[in-house]
Amino acid sequence: MVSFTHQDTGTSEDAWAASGLAALPKLPLDAGELAGQAFIVLAAHPDDESLGAGGLMARLRGLGARVTVLLCTAGEASHPDSPTTTPEQLAAVRLKEFGGALTHLLPDPDWRYLALPDGKLAGHRPEVHAALQRAITDTTAATGLPAGHITIVAPYRHDGHTDHEALGAAAAEAAGAGGHGLLEYPIWYWLWADTADPAWQSWLRLPLNPAERRAKAAAMSSHTSQVRPLSGQPGDEVLLPPAFLAHFDRPFETFAWQGPAAAGAGSYAAADAEGVFDAVHTGTDDPWQYTTSWYEHRKRTLTLAALPGLNYTAGLEIGCSIGTLSVELAQRCASFLAVDASSAALAHAARRLEHLPAARTSHLTVPTDWPDGRFDLIVVSEVGYYLSPGELAGLFERVEAALLPGGTLALCHWRHPISGWELDGDAVHAAARRQLGWADAGLYRERDFILEVLVAPGSAGDPQPATTVVPGPEG
Repeated sequence: MVSFTHQDTGTSEDAWAASGLAALPKLPLDAGELAGQAFIVLAAHPDDESLGAGGLMARLRGLGARVTVLLCTAGEASHPDSPTTTPEQLAAVRLKEFGGALTHLLPDPDWRYLALPDGKLAGHRPEVHAALQRAITDTTAATGLPAGHITIVAPYRHDGHTDHEALGAAAAEAAGAGGHGLLEYPIWYWLWADTADPAWQSWLRLPLNPAERRAKAAAMSSHTSQVRPLSGQPGDEVLLPPAFLAHFDRPFETFAWQGPAAAGAGSYAAADAEGVFDAVHTGTDDPWQYTTSWYEHRKRTLTLAALPGLNYTAGLEIGCSIGTLSVELAQRCASFLAVDASSAALAHAARRLEHLPAARTSHLTVPTDWPDGRFDLIVVSEVGYYLSPGELAGLFERVEAALLPGGTLALCHWRHPISGWELDGDAVHAAARRQLGWADAGLYRERDFILEVLVAPGSAGDPQPATTVVPGPEG
């Protein structure tokens, strides 16, 4: 637990603005996906919801999504030395402010007060868990939505405030156990953290339109006891001064995002891939519109352009599907192997590649199966999240052993949640960087997909990769 007080100067908003925070990738949930979900927003104290997720709540109001808010405490301990207001009086004031703030964010606020003691949520985890589970059960009954379409919004579990951390940890536990999405919003982190801290660099942005920013500002202003002094006497000073509030006046909100994972034993893994994808390819030779979609054409073009070498000696594509990218890759390789777990998809790929004598296909389920030989190009595109975390680690072990020194690993993945599978694209790329620790020769990231090129250690061709971050059309 970090040590700070609200009186600390902390890291300025100017410093955060210069850190690259505004170039974080966009939250990979479009309007349709947000509208098709239900959200349970947790607040440790009145004002947490407005500061950390007010813009999100205003967005959800506009989309007609169901939102339930759980307020854990009345925040009665915010001014322990006040000479004018008792904790009981302050609790009443703050609850009234909370209700008023929500009217700016939600058309008909559905909120529940747990009446737990301010500053002591760590000792009341059972009550928090029980209330959260009741809210989830009620949401499921009212909407009929599956677990993966219910998202919990909670304070960041490493925010530095004991109540925020206890609530964030409870939310993370419930999300993981139930297969729900999780959005964590930082609050005090912006005060005590340094811009060099690596945690925020994996977070995501939700750009806010003018109406959403106005709604958030109005909600924040409703918490009068926190944004203005209770009186002019010592002990009644303002708790949230303008310098701190500046962190929440940005044209975007920032969240740590954990996509919904399939809970329990029903989660798919590599062994399921052949059956799942053979069924997908039954009755159609292009189930994802690889050949007709502009999105797919554009993504292939970017992938090919990102490869640092013009030509390669031996190329391997993991998860080639029907072979649309394979044809382009094979023409840049002296020898090329395309593999896939689906025999139905592989049959289409083989037909596409039959005019290229250096190209061949093989029916393999990675990482259990793996081809012989070594390669100077390995492409893993739209396949990593079809593995369990353990299988993904095994895949990268295989890649590390098979890629020649100085060889290229290209990764490209959809960034939205994958129904029935535990991982998503961001998790796959984070695992690759963490496990391999290789030089990054290029990174392109936008709302829908992430494209990354890593280079294996070695001197082949003396490659000199330079990390390039291209934010893309984030809005």
